[in-house]
Amino acid sequence: MNKIFALTKKELHSFFSSPIAYIILIVMLSLFNVFFFLIIDQNREVSLRDVFQLMEFMLVFFIPLLTMRLFSEEKSNGTMEFLLTSPLTHTMIVLGKYFSMLIFFTLLISLTLSYYFIVEYFGEPDPSSILSGYLGIWLEGAFFIAVGLLASSWTSNQIIAAMVSYLILFSLYFATSFTQYVGGSAEHFLIQMSTHTHLENFAIGIITPSDVVYYLAGIVLCLVLTRLSIDNRLWQ
Repeated sequence: MNKIFALTKKELHSFFSSPIAYIILIVMLSLFNVFFFLIIDQNREVSLRDVFQLMEFMLVFFIPLLTMRLFSEEKSNGTMEFLLTSPLTHTMIVLGKYFSMLIFFTLLISLTLSYYFIVEYFGEPDPSSILSGYLGIWLEGAFFIAVGLLASSWTSNQIIAAMVSYLILFSLYFATSFTQYVGGSAEHFLIQMSTHTHLENFAIGIITPSDVVYYLAGIVLCLVLTRLSIDNRLWQ
């Protein structure tokens, strides 16, 4: 566990040593804040439901930019072999890189908690629905990071890693758009595969086991596939 923590710390230090971390942090927070005030001003309701759904859409665009470098940069710099031969198991390497981005994402989301106090000042919001909404956004971000990590393990090109992440995330986000062309079990499958379907429940204060399992299973699956990708050197 100490080795995972050390690698996580190293990854965070490396990430914050570059301007990209601060640029993404400032840009995302600025956009979140602008759209928060626009939504509240337009809706005139003490709810963050629409804010959470907008956050989800924005995460589809921004998270691939966070994750595209995780393994691709190691490969392009020629340090991947050194990392794989270090006194760390492949599982530790995957978890260390994953946790580093998860911590950054958690920091980003925690900086928006002021939204609750703002809407509380003007009314009486439902704390449980806002809490469940934040839980849903955090789980979805954790899932998106796992997808991005997997895509980054497949290539040494950061742009390709980002494009693959976009392809997967857009497919999941817009899955329900294809339900009009199918029916029966295929339609139900697309609805259940859509990230928007599951976050929508969290955003209105409904937490169901199936929604939680959806995100956790997606995270575990992506991390396992990333480990297999590293084991089999699919990037070579």
